[in-house]
Amino acid sequence: MDEHKENIHGQEDHVKTSSVNEHEKEKPSSRLCPAGESAPQVSPSQSKGDFSHPVYKEIALANGHINRMTKDELRIKLAELKLDTRGVKDVMKKRLKSHYKKQKLMQTAAEGGPTDTYYDYICVVDFEATCEEDNPSDFLHEIIEFPMVLINTHTLEIVDTFQEYVKPELNPQLSDFCVKLTGITQKMVDEADPFPVVLQRVVSWLQERELGTKYKYAILTDGSWDMSKFLNIQCRVSRIKYPPFAKKWINIRKSYGNFYKVPRTQTKLSTMLEKLGLTYEGRPHSGLDDSRNIARIAVRMLQDGCQLRVNERMHGGQLLSVPSSAPVEGAPPPHNPRSRD
Repeated sequence: MDEHKENIHGQEDHVKTSSVNEHEKEKPSSRLCPAGESAPQVSPSQSKGDFSHPVYKEIALANGHINRMTKDELRIKLAELKLDTRGVKDVMKKRLKSHYKKQKLMQTAAEGGPTDTYYDYICVVDFEATCEEDNPSDFLHEIIEFPMVLINTHTLEIVDTFQEYVKPELNPQLSDFCVKLTGITQKMVDEADPFPVVLQRVVSWLQERELGTKYKYAILTDGSWDMSKFLNIQCRVSRIKYPPFAKKWINIRKSYGNFYKVPRTQTKLSTMLEKLGLTYEGRPHSGLDDSRNIARIAVRMLQDGCQLRVNERMHGGQLLSVPSSAPVEGAPPPHNPRSRD
């Protein structure tokens, strides 16, 4: 629902911004140096004194050299290193800097130097929900497709997927606009289970993969809408408590914009794919296909050196930003849905 979400996102921007506490607003990235050079990040467990390690001077010098390279020079160097040569100039710069940084940090890690590790897995979620062509302000979107795509951050591969359709309760009859947009038919939702049952199977799927117990993981979404709006509304409609494992997530639009230094207008799914030299695979507005494509962007960002980490959360029904200075925590172990009653 990328384009449809983009339309309704705009209506919420002022509300969402005002719900963020002043002390929780995101601080400028620590990767920005006074001269505009990119400096590497380290794990939050590392102290500021770690930046005195000689490796950071070497990386900073390399970054300066890379910044002066032309697009053709970047492409030639990437090809020599057998790295991906697709994408715009800034993307290729990030990729080359990331490669050099990774090589130096791997070397220093073997010598007891700094490293940076966050999650073992990232779980991409992109809901499809009931909608009208012109949604009234009080329209209650109900989730009709629950997809998940699992990324192994160590192998940088998509390793598993989950998908189920969901039967809506308040508006069981899908609009013609919704069917055309999502490709989800009336028969699909009529034969599906209600949301609490599907959520229970999602929890079982996560538990079987030992996420939150053996492995550290985080949820990732394309924007704030999926968790702050769709899931929030759905839990109220289904009379269940908001699941704790979904209270914090990575908003890839924020991560992409901050990492590649681009404005919000360049963080739509189609634009992010294009700038990275990728093309959409599958059917647009299919929850599972959207999730797969978002996962491809996340993998490419990880390859380019972006340290994807939680940057948004729900608290007391309000959407808040998670400051970059906050401790990095994985999502808690998933548990079966609990009734609000």
